[in-house]
Amino acid sequence: MSIAEFRTASVARGGLLYMRAVPDVGLGERVLVRDHANRTRNGQVIRTGPDVVLIQVFEGTDDLDLERTWVRFLDTPFQMPLAPTVLGRVFNGVGAPADQRPPLVSALKRDVNGAPVNPAARAYPKEFIQTGLSAIDGLNSLVRGQKLPVFSSSGLPHNRLVAQLVRQARLPGDDSGFAVVFAAMGISHSDARFFRESFDDSGVLRNLVMFVNLADDPPIERLILPRTALTVAEYLAFDLDLHVLVVMTDMTNYAEALREVATAKGDVPSRKGYPGYLYSDLAEIYERAGRIRDRHGSITMVPVLSMPSDDITHPIPDLTGYITEGQIVLGRELHHKGIYPPINVPPSLSRLMKDGIGADFTREDHAQVATQLYASYARALDIRNLASIIGAEELSQIDRQYLAFAEAFEQRFVGQGEDEDRSIVETLTLGWDTLSMLPKSELTRISEKDLARYHNGHEQDSAA
Repeated sequence: MSIAEFRTASVARGGLLYMRAVPDVGLGERVLVRDHANRTRNGQVIRTGPDVVLIQVFEGTDDLDLERTWVRFLDTPFQMPLAPTVLGRVFNGVGAPADQRPPLVSALKRDVNGAPVNPAARAYPKEFIQTGLSAIDGLNSLVRGQKLPVFSSSGLPHNRLVAQLVRQARLPGDDSGFAVVFAAMGISHSDARFFRESFDDSGVLRNLVMFVNLADDPPIERLILPRTALTVAEYLAFDLDLHVLVVMTDMTNYAEALREVATAKGDVPSRKGYPGYLYSDLAEIYERAGRIRDRHGSITMVPVLSMPSDDITHPIPDLTGYITEGQIVLGRELHHKGIYPPINVPPSLSRLMKDGIGADFTREDHAQVATQLYASYARALDIRNLASIIGAEELSQIDRQYLAFAEAFEQRFVGQGEDEDRSIVETLTLGWDTLSMLPKSELTRISEKDLARYHNGHEQDSAA
């Protein structure tokens, strides 16, 4: 560690500190900034040059007196200490304790930017993760090693949804090897309190690591938080052999902070003012999820992002969709109808669902039930639109059955209580109960064998 301190700060703006005449500084190098009150702030070099070095100060640059600011360059990247005792802890974005407990002390420290993984060493995501939410487990199944984002909008209950997902998610038959890393960026004090109380009351906090950046914390801290959280997730997964679920909310707040810093640096803006490297920056985060050959552990990621103005073509959800393997979309119309969770089924998709369901993971009829529910609900929505034009009394008898099916599907299958944890067998049984509102002749995507076994709710022996 360097013992030399420099007092050549020239400009402090937007969480960025410009330094003059600092020799032999490396990109990504960790920095300690000591202000006039002898308080220490963390930073990282993000640009070097012969005349100016640019430092990103995670705690912000407010109240810095440049004449009395000392900067020490540590000649190491920003690192996070790691130990098994990290479970059950709460940290801020830079990995400092936020739970009134002592700092984590460990000889093992790792660069928060992660180590490159040979693509050939990656294993294909597979195996079912049960969330207890029928609209996900039954229709958009999450598999181990997948990246499945939640697309939400202002005013929709995505915080309640992800809290329920964290409380209920598990690998069927392997609860002991499951852990959660929860990363919250730019959330309110009330939301932070809600998450803490929800996890503590349910008992999941002992198998969870929580990182929190509040709305009134420095925005620039949001840029390091997901990387710090993922460093812990990689340790839990590939050193301790745990199956780790990483939930990050809200990635829109992260992208806004990235835009703010890029503007302060003078980077050329691209779509809607975001920097042109937004795609690669998001990919750098998302691609740290997955599985590695010959390693027991895995990282499954559920990033949450709110779509500005409900625009799914906005750069943040648009680029996220290119990198991840599907999306869970929350719908305002379902929310207004009082349905929770308001998961809008038609635009939602899990591209890796086929690799985590079936006789080996859930049940042999799962794929057929999901396909038939999608097809029947899509037809019911068309009939609902037609009824809004010509009136329900003009519809045929079968069309009215589809309308009744759509209502039951939304209220009973998609809708469920915040504390209702459904097993995959319960979800599939509920799917069959809903499909049984339609005659067998309409269920063309299900085999005769499964129709005979499950239609009208006559389920025989089954197990997940």
